[in-house]
Amino acid sequence: MQALPLQYDFFSEENSFKWRGLLVPSLEKVHTHTHTHTHTHTHTHTHSLLVHPNLVSQLGALQYIEELILLLLSTLCQAQPRSVQDEVLGYKVDHQVSVYLVAVLEYISADILKLAGNYVRNIRHYEICQQDITVAMCADKDEEDVSVFPLMDEEPSANEEQSYYDLVRSFLSDGRTFERTLNLLIKVFREPFTCRDTLYSQQDVDSIFSRVLDVHEVTVKLLGLIEDSVEMTDEDSPHPLELAFDPYESYAQDVLRSGFHDHFLSQVSKPGAASHLQSICEGFKEAVHYVLPRLLLTPVYHCLHLFEILKILKILKILKEEEGEEDEEDEEEEEEEEEEGKEDNRDVWMIGSHQMKGRHLAMRKMSEIQRSIEGWEGKDIGQSCSEFIMEGTLTRVGAKHERHVFLFDGLMVCCKSNHGSPAEYRLKEKFFMRKVQIHDKEDKEGEYRHAFEIILKDGNSVVFSAKSAEEKSGWMAALISLQYRSTLERLLDSALLQQDEALLPPGPDRYRFAWPDSQQNVLFEENTQNQAGIPVVKAGTVLKLIERLTFHMYADPNFVRTFLTTYRSFCKPQELLDLLMERFEIPEPRPSEDHLEGAEPPLSAELKRFRKEFVQPVQLRVLNVCRHWVEHHFYDFERDAHLLRRLEEFVASVRGKAMRKWVESITKIIQRKKQVQVSVPSHSITFQSSPPPIEWHTCKPGNSEQFDLMTLHPIEIARQLTLLESDLYR
Repeated sequence: MQALPLQYDFFSEENSFKWRGLLVPSLEKVHTHTHTHTHTHTHTHTHSLLVHPNLVSQLGALQYIEELILLLLSTLCQAQPRSVQDEVLGYKVDHQVSVYLVAVLEYISADILKLAGNYVRNIRHYEICQQDITVAMCADKDEEDVSVFPLMDEEPSANEEQSYYDLVRSFLSDGRTFERTLNLLIKVFREPFTCRDTLYSQQDVDSIFSRVLDVHEVTVKLLGLIEDSVEMTDEDSPHPLELAFDPYESYAQDVLRSGFHDHFLSQVSKPGAASHLQSICEGFKEAVHYVLPRLLLTPVYHCLHLFEILKILKILKILKEEEGEEDEEDEEEEEEEEEEGKEDNRDVWMIGSHQMKGRHLAMRKMSEIQRSIEGWEGKDIGQSCSEFIMEGTLTRVGAKHERHVFLFDGLMVCCKSNHGSPAEYRLKEKFFMRKVQIHDKEDKEGEYRHAFEIILKDGNSVVFSAKSAEEKSGWMAALISLQYRSTLERLLDSALLQQDEALLPPGPDRYRFAWPDSQQNVLFEENTQNQAGIPVVKAGTVLKLIERLTFHMYADPNFVRTFLTTYRSFCKPQELLDLLMERFEIPEPRPSEDHLEGAEPPLSAELKRFRKEFVQPVQLRVLNVCRHWVEHHFYDFERDAHLLRRLEEFVASVRGKAMRKWVESITKIIQRKKQVQVSVPSHSITFQSSPPPIEWHTCKPGNSEQFDLMTLHPIEIARQLTLLESDLYR
């Protein structure tokens, strides 16, 4: 029975632009609110779901969930059997059914965000990105069925027209993905080789991994330069092409030389290597044997892709310059050149993205494969898989039947050729990848060669053999990568977390806000946290209060409001502004002895991470405090023109694209407050009438030595306290 095709393709060229970004605002609301879902069937129950409102979701993460929701919606809206009358007269889905479908999709999106948020909090991060969602969903068995988790992040399809800045953003996204792959190579695969110097010398390690550390450093520098160029649009920055790409050249020569694979096999097969690699974790030996050789080729492919992207950027830059010279060139010639540029763009883009496909293309490919298979039963391939990996011919050992095998990220489908039938293949068996184990098989003369075994949960097994060692290597690389993908991701996240914990701000001698927490400088409420798990500050020194007010790991809006309302009892406005400006200017940490001795990771990577994960969050939160200050407590600046002038000068000196919206917001608020101050009478109109006469008790005017609670009039004491508190906390 062939699967019915999708009635509506959300990802076609005709429809994709209609839906792109449509659900993102709603997903933001789902993320920042507590949802209560009530389901009524045979009984009623209420489920309250809190979706980490104090975590920040990147736009890419919300767009990723949007694509997933659209895929689920397309599955739910598949064509159902209908009568001829329905087709002729038309039909529509009942309103209650539509509401129910929307509720289901909202609940699933909230569940995904909650799952990803739990994962992010467990690794002590405070921002949800696409990678966090994919890792969390891959590790969760309930969500894995609906996960859209590609082995490699996709690039835009060849048919998409991209602007210069779109391509720059895509380039940065690819660069971050490649940087993560390099971290996987260095921190997960290379580390076990370097930690056993009795088994592998430094020369052995270099013979396998070549100059991968230098490639990583070049990648970090290139990304840093481009990010700085994007952020500092109004400042000059070094041209990224001035970087030396020698490490790529040396690396490619080492990895692509004729005897590299044999040398690699000899290194991972030496005595003691198998037991050492097996001790790392389950499946690590197989991952080293089959997955690592493919990963080692990634920098070579990325370098070629990098050159092609730079060509595209050059073409788009020329087109952009030509568009600015419309008055000097003939309009028709310009249109011809633009069309030629677009054609070149598409051609080069197709070369650069030959390994990657969009999700909608993957869905279309899987649908075509399913239609070519006779006898398909159960869920559609697109409901349990998100990516087609490979296909080929394998021999089933024992029966010696040839099978044409399709491998997806969640399913392995075995078919036989179907001659004389419209369908090209006939289904024989299928295996769910999460329910099987892959075992390598040694060659056995007379029985099989180039074989591997698939072991089912019930203990039964199937042995397949390939035609050559190269084919077996390709199948094993894909199968092992699928089986142990989440394990390798967790190893990498653990290594990166340790690296993050090792990243320290400048010392207290250079940055006063770097003093460690102690009983002498900050106190927290015991066993008390707010809903986001943020500790509640009970008391602290002014420096510690400013640090927690602008803490890099989380934002605490309640603390900001409380602080700005009460700070005048222990700190003057001028002092607060001085401290905020001092907090904003963060010196970079000095290199440690390990870095001076050439230890890894490269210092440039440390600095990049320090700027991204410490400097930028702190600076943004300083600006946020300034915005709240001028918005809700502008009377501090009404009283002190010098204070306002200093704040305006400080805000005007802030640079960076990420800071621009905060600077504009603060500037607009100040201008609005100034206009209101001119057009509206002063707040002192409340006291325009003369104050009442002073009430006296037993103590009389002039006898200040006798002033105390018993001699002064209680009404006058109340009046004076009211005036003091009004001045402090109005």
